[in-house]
Amino acid sequence: MPARTKQCGLKELGERRYHCTFELTLQIIGGKWKPMILYHLGRDGVQRFSALRRGMPGITQKMLTQQLRELEADGMVHRKVYPQVPPKVEYSLTAMGQSIMPVLEQLCQWGKEYERFADQQAAKAEIAS
Repeated sequence: MPARTKQCGLKELGERRYHCTFELTLQIIGGKWKPMILYHLGRDGVQRFSALRRGMPGITQKMLTQQLRELEADGMVHRKVYPQVPPKVEYSLTAMGQSIMPVLEQLCQWGKEYERFADQQAAKAEIAS
């Protein structure tokens, strides 16, 4: 069993309060939609709002707008507005946003491994019954 690390005290970073950097990380990229938004932007590059929404069935316009605003405020996503009519807005990852991509790619790989594991478990259960 790994050695336990010393528990962190309460820290503040802007308006965020957290006890350890893992908790801070989850505050920045946690939730159902933020990792998916970051992953799509990292994988597909610059995207317009409608393309992002099409890539994530189930997300509402309101939720995507909120999550993009939070990611922009946290320095993970860049929003570029073109001065034209109708307005054109593109989203991309900042350097900080790009830095999370190896972690998200690892999570994707883990999901593939878990999918195989779950399929094997289901096949074993079917054989046993």
